[in-house]
Amino acid sequence: MKQPLIILTGPTAVGKTSLSIGLAKAVGGEIISADSMQVYRHMDIGSAKITSREMDGISHHLIDVLDPREEFNVVRFQTMAKKAMEEIYDRGHIPIVTGGTGFYIQALLYDVDFKENDGSSEIRQKLEQLCEEKGKEYLHHILQEIDPESARQIHANNRKRVIRAIEYYQMTGQPISQHNQTEREKTSPYGFSYFVLNCDRGLLYQKIDQRVDEMMAAGLVEEVKNLQKMGCHRGMVSMQGLGYKEILDYLDGRYDLEEAVRVLKRDTRHFAKRQITWFKRERDVRWVNLEEFAFDSSKILAHILQEWKGIFDNGTGTNV
Repeated sequence: MKQPLIILTGPTAVGKTSLSIGLAKAVGGEIISADSMQVYRHMDIGSAKITSREMDGISHHLIDVLDPREEFNVVRFQTMAKKAMEEIYDRGHIPIVTGGTGFYIQALLYDVDFKENDGSSEIRQKLEQLCEEKGKEYLHHILQEIDPESARQIHANNRKRVIRAIEYYQMTGQPISQHNQTEREKTSPYGFSYFVLNCDRGLLYQKIDQRVDEMMAAGLVEEVKNLQKMGCHRGMVSMQGLGYKEILDYLDGRYDLEEAVRVLKRDTRHFAKRQITWFKRERDVRWVNLEEFAFDSSKILAHILQEWKGIFDNGTGTNV
């Protein structure tokens, strides 16, 4: 019988956090964050990090565990999340992976092999230099020539993944999209339930705009200023996250504050759209459309629990 795993995800601002707490209480679960920013200390407002009060006694993993100067990527997430899962199973609890980074979830769910090298290859260094000299669009064009599928999936702004995809092709002669597709076709080692929360796109965008306004009121600009004082700068992985790079542009004089906020809202809406597109491509996903439950969290939770129970009632521990 496969070990159980629950995934609760969806686009940014859809309402994953509060629901995940209720779910964890109902099933005896502990939460693993699949968020590329909440892993960092001192980055609370821009990452919409869950507070201790909101955790309500539920154990959380991969939150506030790295310094902003450290690099966090999918391979490191996979390693850290697996370790957390082992500890959760040892305690007789169920891991609940929640967060909006679909690539991270996929890597964990199917134990994807990324064939990572040591991260300091000569090829990578040359590509990083090329990006500095000719820009991210130039690099993205190279990727489009050698691996059109990856170019469609990876935004030009995601310099790290663009470089990794080109590097992989130059090292192996194989498009990384082909390798990833092979990995995606693997059977998961877990008996999983994969829930994606969603709601009307217009309403979601309103929620996003409201969240950005709340972040600004909570002191996002001061948070970014404090990170700068700590020595954090645009070249760091942590400072390339939504909310941080836009405020950096404001502090560097590229935008006035009003424009920085407008760009942040726009880019967050675009990010949410890409998240939904990603989840639509995934296998065995159970969509939970919040309008069908009149946005009543108790009804949504009851539905998820009923679905989850049905998966394991047949005694196989596999997704059916």
